[in-house]
Amino acid sequence: MTSLPDDAPATHLEQTLAGCVVLVTAERRKNELEAALTRRGASVRHAAALGMVPNADDAALLAATRDLVADPPDTLVVTTGIGLRGWIEAADAVGLADELVGALRGARIIARGPKARGAIQAAGLVPDWVAESETSAEVAEHLLAAGVAGRSIAVQHHGAGADGLDEAFREAGARVRSLVVYRWGPPPDPAAVAASVRAVAAGEVDAVTFTSAPGAAAWLATADDEGVLDDIVARCADGSVVMAAVGPVTAGPLQDRGIEPIVPDRGRLGSLVRLVVSHYGEQEVLPTLAGPLHVRRGAAVLDGRVLPLTPAGLEVLRILAHAAGGVVTREQVLDALPGDSRDPHAAEVAIARLREASGSRELVRTVVKRGYRLALEEA
Repeated sequence: MTSLPDDAPATHLEQTLAGCVVLVTAERRKNELEAALTRRGASVRHAAALGMVPNADDAALLAATRDLVADPPDTLVVTTGIGLRGWIEAADAVGLADELVGALRGARIIARGPKARGAIQAAGLVPDWVAESETSAEVAEHLLAAGVAGRSIAVQHHGAGADGLDEAFREAGARVRSLVVYRWGPPPDPAAVAASVRAVAAGEVDAVTFTSAPGAAAWLATADDEGVLDDIVARCADGSVVMAAVGPVTAGPLQDRGIEPIVPDRGRLGSLVRLVVSHYGEQEVLPTLAGPLHVRRGAAVLDGRVLPLTPAGLEVLRILAHAAGGVVTREQVLDALPGDSRDPHAAEVAIARLREASGSRELVRTVVKRGYRLALEEA
């Protein structure tokens, strides 16, 4: 699992992802994630691997909330930020929000990760301890080591359901009250998810983002059902597609399938976007005399500027970039152009248009009687 710091520099941030196709598999906050990626030049596709079913009107949740208000817990475990926010919103709908927050002020509050901590603070509460690994196992280990016998513990669960916390605390002698604020449901558009796994397997996507472990597991299960999981694993292994997970828990299902995702140091959407930007900003860069050159699936970026290239021009530049300063023959240029023309003049015209689009005659040089090459800076 590759992890990059949040402050890793991103080269020409606004256009670093130009030409990259990024698949977003989340339903919640998808618009925010898509907008952040699009601002940096990415072409974004969306296929929510799971839907989210809120329990705001769930009689059991409201009954449990009233019970906690009447009998506050000694300890509160918050497993997800969205869960805590949804719980308070559900309480507010029946006029219990202030009483709920007041009842929780006297509890020792445990957060399963940074997102849970942020929601706790947003509610005006103070977390006493945070599981930086974002795992329920770390939460259980911490509380069991301190001793829970005779304690009253409330556990707000995530959408995937049971995580072993209730059983572990009960076996250790605690009184446990569970609250399930939302649960995962089927994807809103199963056909879109199936199409997305086939597109990744076919090499049409550069990066896939995941924001929850259940979502990652569901997307991989669809890939398995479609018979393309092995192809996706192979593409991940050779670097032709990158999987990006918001945190180590989300990365788990991918790692179980032999995929090593990139993971930010902090479990936030902003950190996930910066990580993807940093990853592509640091890879496949050619130091040409006209500036750093990135050649992507759908566009080329030279010195932070997206070049106005036709598909044929992009393919010619891709061949030159692949040669990395080596000579590309006129025949190879002609092979990249549409049609069957073998007229050397057609190759010369294509190179002239490429130079014009780049805004620099320094980018491509003619090698007399041999062909063309990119002008690279000397090491």
